[in-house]
Amino acid sequence: MAEYTKAQLTELIIGKLNRNFGRTVDDATPTHMFKACALVLRDIMSRHQMETGNQVWEGQQRQVHYLSLEFLMGRSLEKNAYNLGLLDTLAEALEGLGFSAADLFEAEPDAGLGNGGLGRLAACYLDSMTTLEIPATGYSICYELGIFKQKIINGKQEELADNWLGLGDAWLIPKMDEAEEVRFGGKIVHSWVNGQNKTEHVGYTAVLAIPRDMEISGYQTKHTNTLRLWDAKSPLPVDMSLYSRGEYLKAVEQQAMAEVIAKVLYPDDNHYEGKSLRLKQQYFFVSATVQSIVRKHRAQYGTLRNFPRKHVIQINDTHPTLVIPELMRIFLDDEGYSWDEAWHIVTDTVCYTNHTVLAEALERWPQDLIESLLPRIWEILKEIASRYQHQLEGYFGGDMNRVARMAIIWGGEVRMANLCVCACQAVNGVSALHSDILKRDVFQDAYQREPDKFKNVTNGIDHRRWLSQVNPKLDALVRECTGSDDYLLHPDAIRDLERFKDDKSVLDRLQAIKQENKRAFAGYVARESGIILNTDAVFDVQVKRLHEYKRQLLNVLHIVALYQQLHDNPNADFTPQTFLFGAKAAPGYHVAKQIIQLINSLAAQVNADPICKDRLQVVFLENYRVSLAEKLMPASELSEQISTAGKEASGTGNMKFMMNGALTIGTLDGANVEMHQQLGDENIFLFGLTADQVADLRRQGYRSMDYYHRNQVLHRVIDQISAGFGDGVAYSDLTNRLLYSAGGGIADEYLLLADFDSYCQAHRRSLEAYADPDRWNRMSLINIARSGIFAADRSIRDYARDIWHVPTRR
Repeated sequence: MAEYTKAQLTELIIGKLNRNFGRTVDDATPTHMFKACALVLRDIMSRHQMETGNQVWEGQQRQVHYLSLEFLMGRSLEKNAYNLGLLDTLAEALEGLGFSAADLFEAEPDAGLGNGGLGRLAACYLDSMTTLEIPATGYSICYELGIFKQKIINGKQEELADNWLGLGDAWLIPKMDEAEEVRFGGKIVHSWVNGQNKTEHVGYTAVLAIPRDMEISGYQTKHTNTLRLWDAKSPLPVDMSLYSRGEYLKAVEQQAMAEVIAKVLYPDDNHYEGKSLRLKQQYFFVSATVQSIVRKHRAQYGTLRNFPRKHVIQINDTHPTLVIPELMRIFLDDEGYSWDEAWHIVTDTVCYTNHTVLAEALERWPQDLIESLLPRIWEILKEIASRYQHQLEGYFGGDMNRVARMAIIWGGEVRMANLCVCACQAVNGVSALHSDILKRDVFQDAYQREPDKFKNVTNGIDHRRWLSQVNPKLDALVRECTGSDDYLLHPDAIRDLERFKDDKSVLDRLQAIKQENKRAFAGYVARESGIILNTDAVFDVQVKRLHEYKRQLLNVLHIVALYQQLHDNPNADFTPQTFLFGAKAAPGYHVAKQIIQLINSLAAQVNADPICKDRLQVVFLENYRVSLAEKLMPASELSEQISTAGKEASGTGNMKFMMNGALTIGTLDGANVEMHQQLGDENIFLFGLTADQVADLRRQGYRSMDYYHRNQVLHRVIDQISAGFGDGVAYSDLTNRLLYSAGGGIADEYLLLADFDSYCQAHRRSLEAYADPDRWNRMSLINIARSGIFAADRSIRDYARDIWHVPTRR
């Protein structure tokens, strides 16, 4: 039963309009109404959070602290109302007040706190931790402009500011009394007092970290957790003497230098200033976080010696790694602990999740940058690195090649992943294949030394959001077939749906739901862009961050082959196909931005060609984000998960597609491997080299030019792309990367040409299945029924049991 009735909720909303905005219902704008609703739900969650906080305090429970530079939260009004059991009640209250709930939900901007899968995973995990009643707090930066708003102009990606806080700040609770000071620059002065080394940080620049807390509701529970977002401000007042002399910019210089830390996510680091800002961001948020955790712990327990029994700190990717030396700084300098005692506390507290095997993503910082920006942290890092290197030399018998691979400081760089492996009590990958690669390749020397430290927790998604909330008709079918809504709290219960795999009436309903979702998505695209999607075509979808290893370019090669096939034989039987792309490229990633332009060039050519009408269509969906994904996933039919085997850590988009009944065409990479284990060969379309075959091919000496010359279809496709399409833009730069090595790299680094033929064959198999609706719908139903294992609730239970050692209470 809902906690509030329609009448009670209506009264609360009207009260907020009156008191906070000086408005009646009659003169309230949709903006006022949205904020009033957000504040009402925020008040409810704040009360729940205070009750939760009291229970955690009184029970002295161990708390999880999840540190991540990204939390891709998406929209919150509908999600919070859903979790609180108030979604229908809120909609009724709004309709009674003359407003459309759907319009208000749609008006909310996505919280611009993340870029891709890493941030969305963190958001899903916060939901599951709260639903499972684990005391937890997420920590990040309150980015004013987030990642960026993508605009496609003349086929090219342009980056615009994404000022999400205009409405989004309704969810944020500033807590000035819990501000922390973070110090940059200066120098360290050492002195001996009563036989102890004392450190003093002098000449530094201080930045205030101001918490802006976002309450996180759990599903059907009053347990509430918090996402603490740190905003950056200068502690110095505006210099009014400069202001009065007309030196306006200089007067506010300190404020601007501080506030830039929280301005944007991932500033371009192709230059020194960008690297410096990124490092400032990382230290800023971990230093503020650690100080906050320690301050509250000391207030409750009066000592820090029991710190590991009461806290576990999860480092999500390498970005928060500086939490390790920052904890050491506090225990050594503020508490006066010995090195060994401080190290024991730190290493019993911190855990690390690795999210990539890509060398460029395992962060390495120039040591002179850390030395100048974080002088005390540099001293501590040197000591950690020296002690660790001494241990490695002893263990590996002086084999300096192995020592060099695992060293924390080497060649003028500080290696953050190696620091995590050294200090963390647990190191986990995010899929079975990824974890195996970490053990036998990326961290093989560390694994040999400490095998028990390495774990696996396969990623998962918030199935309540990504099935029940975004696909209500499918949710209704699942509930009807399984006889209850048990799957919402016990996702493995969705397996009962498989009993209906041969029930034609259920399969027909499943097909009808998909078709209705396709029409709804097509309507949205038409309203937003004017593009008319062919809903009779297969919706073949690849949406994810644009990176060469994810191989959007392989998808393009196949589409060009289809286009040429149509031109060669316009009267041939051809299954209508609509290819949908969505992706943002990092602003400094030139090749990725070229691929986006190529997709748009191809789309313009194909969509204007009368031969392709109602048969082949290509659409690039601008500004891909959570709220767009929520509309797209239920409408998708074929899911492109085509990364080079051994490169994708896990993927979570693959799970969202599977849960909504799309079938996967993919390599045996990341969590695709475990999806295949669940589905068997008959319910997934696999292609391409395996991770071991990729490694073998590289060792033998891969020659992409051989594939180009042997395969006439591929030869012709590459020549077409090199020459370009009707807009006159040539893409020889991209095709040259596939055929010729340059700058010390290798040609076709991600083996697109090696996998091309197998990929085309897999597509042909998928279309054969699509031509048999009963077979396709049966495969779709089995995908849904076997998707429960990929729920975030399962992932969090694994973390709680194997890594955090905290109980789940539901």
